[in-house]
Amino acid sequence: MTQFRKGLWRSALAAAAVAGFVTSAAAQMELKIMAPAAPGGGWDQTARSMQQALTQSGIAKSAQVTNVPGAGGSIGIAQLVNNSKGDGNQLMVMGYVMVGALLTNKSPVTLDQTTPIARLTTEYEAIVVPADSPIKNAKDLAAAIKADPAKVTWAGGSAGGVDHIAAALFAKAAGADPTKINYIPFSGGGEALAAILGGKVTAGISGYGEFESQVKAGKLRLIGLTSAKKTANVDVPSIKEQGIDLEIANWRAVVAPPGISADQKKALTDTMDKMAKSKEWQDILKAKGWEDAYVSGDAFTKILADEQARTKDVLTAVGLVKS
Repeated sequence: MTQFRKGLWRSALAAAAVAGFVTSAAAQMELKIMAPAAPGGGWDQTARSMQQALTQSGIAKSAQVTNVPGAGGSIGIAQLVNNSKGDGNQLMVMGYVMVGALLTNKSPVTLDQTTPIARLTTEYEAIVVPADSPIKNAKDLAAAIKADPAKVTWAGGSAGGVDHIAAALFAKAAGADPTKINYIPFSGGGEALAAILGGKVTAGISGYGEFESQVKAGKLRLIGLTSAKKTANVDVPSIKEQGIDLEIANWRAVVAPPGISADQKKALTDTMDKMAKSKEWQDILKAKGWEDAYVSGDAFTKILADEQARTKDVLTAVGLVKS
């Protein structure tokens, strides 16, 4: 072999080694994912689903999940911002519930202090009434709430959460005063469901999964989902398609700590981009019935800023946040 060919061969080997190292380094990323809630809830399920998809696909070497519950994620985000600054291997699952919780809890730590990475999934809200209710559709409910907003009682999750926000937005779209809505928060989905089935409230609001079995059993009537259009798995027009201008989704996302470098942010974003496209992640979405709402980079940063502004306006309008 000539000296020239030997040189070419060594260069090719060196290039292959570098390429292999880069690929290997990307696959060797050891991630830490915080779920700022107790085990079993939506954020925890998202974190553990990410762990499964990332490790089974080989996109990351490992993904360790930790739970930091309390105050709608307020404790978790404080830990992320104060204790993980500059850590390019740390992620935290969050979502729309946290946006409202940080405002209502007057958290000293805000989402503006985190590094937005990507929105992952979304789940639309469902509005239901008891099967024997005189309310048959969204227009009937809108007419009732416009006539007397205090007389229409809503059962949903925590005050200031996505259920409460959706009820306030429905009232506003119906032409009623959102500060007058009669919203009853329940700590658990089972308690809210019992109140709806027992006819103790006018309507219930939550993720569709909470009501699906009772709707299919004929015990609850689905008024509609808060999606832009009718979804494939629900044979009822959306609230918006029925003439009430309401569109809201309970989305889930991931953010990183403050103080990470541009390269660290790119590495995390690239990892999430790969995960979102992986067969392992897509299979999980189908199994759990989650809508794929993946958006990363500057587009997600803008969505997060817009959602914070809109949520503050709504919570101020219903008196849960002081202007």
